[in-house]
Amino acid sequence: MGIDPAVPNQARVYDYLLGGKDNYAADRAAVDEVLVAVPDARRMARANRAFAMRAVTVLAQAGVRQFIDLGTGIPTSPSVHEVARRADPAARVVYVDHDPVVQAHNEAKLASDRGVTTVLADIRRPELVIGHREVQRLIDFTEPVGVLCVATLHLVRDEDDPAGIMARFRDRMAPGSHLVVSQFCTDSDPAATATLHEVDAGTPVETYFRSADEIHGFFDGLELLAPGLVSVDEWRPDVPEAPTQLKILGGVGRKA
Repeated sequence: MGIDPAVPNQARVYDYLLGGKDNYAADRAAVDEVLVAVPDARRMARANRAFAMRAVTVLAQAGVRQFIDLGTGIPTSPSVHEVARRADPAARVVYVDHDPVVQAHNEAKLASDRGVTTVLADIRRPELVIGHREVQRLIDFTEPVGVLCVATLHLVRDEDDPAGIMARFRDRMAPGSHLVVSQFCTDSDPAATATLHEVDAGTPVETYFRSADEIHGFFDGLELLAPGLVSVDEWRPDVPEAPTQLKILGGVGRKA
């Protein structure tokens, strides 16, 4: 798969931020460099993950029984299928990522579950994702589906048209479907933002911060569930938390 353990990998970096063990020294060094200047970065990552799981809970309670997780990353418990199946043990989930590292971890963990699959695909090509045989096997696009794009779009370049990517997924979603998105916002602390960009400069990764208006555009044509587009730690939190230096906005939109 051409994995170079000496080069930080975004999925492994995020795994380390979340307290996982599927990472290498280069990933830990990159995170530790960020933590010097942005000590709450680990809490930010966990707040983002918690937002995603709360959103899945809301969708499952609303009757959504099939999910597509775009840019899933290395498996972390609880995962989307674990949370969704608290409402319905038959809930179906497709995990999508373009990273072979993620693919290998997901295949090892999910190989025996016919109701969950992992797909190696690039979300920048929605038609190939939607048309993939494993997606077609598990997802019925005539029925409501929950599409998650959590902490993924800030890795997509402006020239790759993230708003257009989301529009193509929205167009295939049936009424009653939901879109869950989180993305780094330009309202973040400037010094923390600069530090992240400095760390990115030594890796193949570049992080793109977008305005609240740009992020809101990812939900065009959808009804945003309360409380709207807010910091992920403010989206229906179980316990109130202080804001972090790096701000990730999150929201859940419903297709009428």
